[in-house]
Amino acid sequence: MKRLVAVLGASENPNSYSNKAVQLLQKKGFEILAVGKNNGFIDDVIIQTHLEDNPNVDTITLYLSPQNQKNYYKIITQIKPNKVIFNPGAENPELQQILEENNIPYENACSLVLLNLNQF
Repeated sequence: MKRLVAVLGASENPNSYSNKAVQLLQKKGFEILAVGKNNGFIDDVIIQTHLEDNPNVDTITLYLSPQNQKNYYKIITQIKPNKVIFNPGAENPELQQILEENNIPYENACSLVLLNLNQF
């Protein structure tokens, strides 16, 4: 079964790191749940505007500023992913504390680098 990765902060802008991450995740065979400010597409991946409580989400990778993450705190703890990745610029001590309290592992890392090193 393919691992389901939620990309929070997904953007149709081909120059954005979230867009590049969605494309690389797809290329590497992951199932993707793209969530962004606006509906749209990255190749054939649909960008949704909200994150549902989906117990199949294995990893959440964040491309949102800490302030824009606040709306997702509750749903992230409900999903209880196996890992949350804070990409550069998304580091958030407040959410990291919440994750620790809920025994959800996280790391400050670049998803693109992890994918290219096969460490995702």
